[in-house]
Amino acid sequence: MANRKNDLLVPGTEDAMETMKQEIADEFGVEPGADTTARENGSVGGEMVKRMLQIAESNMSDKK
Repeated sequence: MANRKNDLLVPGTEDAMETMKQEIADEFGVEPGADTTARENGSVGGEMVKRMLQIAESNMSDKK
């Protein structure tokens, strides 16, 4: 079965992703969810991607 767009590829990462989302939302003063604007929810998601890329780049440079 093909992965859906939002399926996590690494099992067990759900809690870490939720924690990251909540930490960023708290930093931005946003309560993520259906009652929040798309712009506010998107800013949290965008920052999550940015930080995950930074983590991946750091991990890759550490292995060199």
